[in-house]
Amino acid sequence: MSFFGSLDSSASGLGAQRLRMDVISQNIANINTTRSAEGGPYQRRAAIFEEIGFESALDDAFAIADSTLAGPSRLAARRPLRQGGVRVAEIAKDSLPGPKVHEPGHPDADEDGYVSMPNVNIVEEMVDMISASRSYEANVTAIANTKAMIAKTMEISR
Repeated sequence: MSFFGSLDSSASGLGAQRLRMDVISQNIANINTTRSAEGGPYQRRAAIFEEIGFESALDDAFAIADSTLAGPSRLAARRPLRQGGVRVAEIAKDSLPGPKVHEPGHPDADEDGYVSMPNVNIVEEMVDMISASRSYEANVTAIANTKAMIAKTMEISR
């Protein structure tokens, strides 16, 4: 695993968590939106992540062990290890129905006086936001540590 591969993995995590925060912000902004372009109340959205270009660490460990035990000639022929990362595969709509609130004077009320509200729960969104923020911070820390390791390697090599 190279230093730059580690930076790429963390950078992909930063981008994915930033997009997740954007989706959460959109959900919070539309918490009271009873009319959407598709008709009906706003539907909560969620970012769906998927891994990219990753081979398991166990496979990598076996490949390194095989090449080391076989001697230097096999070490040079060993395939390069692919680096992992993450990306947002899609932004999916939550299909659960939202609550109905009795507001007879509301323009979107049905004949019984109930208004269909968005299925956005502010507590759930805040928990998701804290989780995304912590994940973002963890990736920033990983990048800082990788940069420190690169600097220390350069210092040692002098």
